[in-house]
Amino acid sequence: MSVTLIFIALIVSVLLGGGLVSIIEKAKNEQLIKLLLAFSGGFLLAIAFIHFIPELYEHSNLNIGVFILIGFLVQLVLEFFSGGIEHGHIHHGHNKRLPYGLIIALCAHSFLEGIPLGAQFSGMEIATSHHHGNNNPLFMGILFHRLPVAIALMTLLKVSKIGNIQAWIVMLVFAIMTPIGMLLGVYELPLSIDFDAILAIVVGMFLHISTTIIFETSENHKFNFLKLLTIVGGCALAFLIH
Repeated sequence: MSVTLIFIALIVSVLLGGGLVSIIEKAKNEQLIKLLLAFSGGFLLAIAFIHFIPELYEHSNLNIGVFILIGFLVQLVLEFFSGGIEHGHIHHGHNKRLPYGLIIALCAHSFLEGIPLGAQFSGMEIATSHHHGNNNPLFMGILFHRLPVAIALMTLLKVSKIGNIQAWIVMLVFAIMTPIGMLLGVYELPLSIDFDAILAIVVGMFLHISTTIIFETSENHKFNFLKLLTIVGGCALAFLIH
């Protein structure tokens, strides 16, 4: 898949998530977010263990474990400001004010995960280089997670009584942050950047998000079973990617 198509897919996924909020009932909306997040959580966890961690240790001479831990802690800090919207927490407010801390945290997360995604197209040898093509687990993991997060973000903006134009401006800013990170990776700026270190940090962030999604409890056993099946489906898809 070309850089241009990935750019378009990343932006469309966010705009699609925002658009779905307007046509789906609130109760179904919340359940859809939970199921999509469960699927993406299973997928992110599986690709971290099956693809990224083994490849990082094989390819890089860095202390990869340290950077994965840094990524885990970075995501912990980001979620302090985002309120956990990355795994479906929507805090209902009615003050008609933009949640700037949440927006900045989400954008920082999106920007970081775009850097190693773009580095795959830079000509540099990084841990994910041999996945350059249609079966790109990093791209798929980012894409699967962006859709439910976009739905959750637009839901939050709507219940906060923010104007429709403001809400879509926020969604557009969020949509372009990963592509901007990709540009940094593609053009290798700054030149001293170590893309394997950035990828390891992103993997740590994935581990935090996915484990939080998986181990959060639901309100009834019936939904927990459905969530379990969805998580297994996400893991199964990761197994099928080569």
